[in-house]
Amino acid sequence: MLEQILSIGFLTAFLSATVRLAVPLIYGGLGEMVSEKSGILNIGIEGVMLSGAFFSFLGAWLSGSLFFGLLCGILGGVMVSALHALLTIKLGQDQSVSGLALNLLMLGITSFLFKLMSTGQSYQQIKILPAIKVPLLSQIPLIGEAFFNCDILTYIMYALLIITLFFYRKTNLGLSFTAVGENPRAAESAGIPVHKYQWIAMLVNGILGGVGGAYLVLAQLGVFTDNMISGRGYIALATVILGRYTPFGVFGAALLFGAANALQIRLQTIGIPISPFLLAILPYAITLLAMLGAIGKNSQPEALNRPYTKESR
Repeated sequence: MLEQILSIGFLTAFLSATVRLAVPLIYGGLGEMVSEKSGILNIGIEGVMLSGAFFSFLGAWLSGSLFFGLLCGILGGVMVSALHALLTIKLGQDQSVSGLALNLLMLGITSFLFKLMSTGQSYQQIKILPAIKVPLLSQIPLIGEAFFNCDILTYIMYALLIITLFFYRKTNLGLSFTAVGENPRAAESAGIPVHKYQWIAMLVNGILGGVGGAYLVLAQLGVFTDNMISGRGYIALATVILGRYTPFGVFGAALLFGAANALQIRLQTIGIPISPFLLAILPYAITLLAMLGAIGKNSQPEALNRPYTKESR
């Protein structure tokens, strides 16, 4: 059994599964990082991703186009994030309560709409995005198959990591968005339109979260099921904290959680004599352990989860 686990074939398949399972977490985590760095906590990222998954499936199924499905998924994610922004930025409501309410709302709405579109229909399946091999790089032993034989959304994710890192570290605009999350009153005094920047951050949150949900449908499964996000939004929240609000920190944390999930799947596949119920809790147990390990390493913005109003003193 140990020889099978340590074989090149097992490790290659394991690493490939790790990357595939991590991609939606990275998209959701990057979107959440952008919103939190501007001071807006969006626990509703679970609902954002669920909306992206459902509307991407609906759009692709009705049109036969994966690109149109992706656009619908993005719009679905933006719709939920915009509602969260309206409640928390415009109306100054509690960000945690708003996010939880949106999660429950989208769970009900997507389940209801899916039942409506499924009435009288046979099993619904759409084609998924094809893998694109990168010449030479995809031939690298072990990591080539995992990182360079992927779909287009995975390659876009690699580019987004670099762009986001450059944006926050090397541009004045990135520093302005960071200032909004750290001290919105000082940022406003310096001429930075706090609410405008927070709205922009929430729209980015919706776009990336929507893509994260759409990825499950368009690149992995080709189907939509009730509550198919199944806690991935909450794990995306954890990647932001564990990744200490940095793009590549989110990337590393998502790979950790993806590896935990991939490991339990691969171990069940080879028939290891451990209860499948114990293996199923492995990703969430590792999530909790990782969060415990992050205690005392708080890097969250100072003004996170604090509604900002211009009139307050």
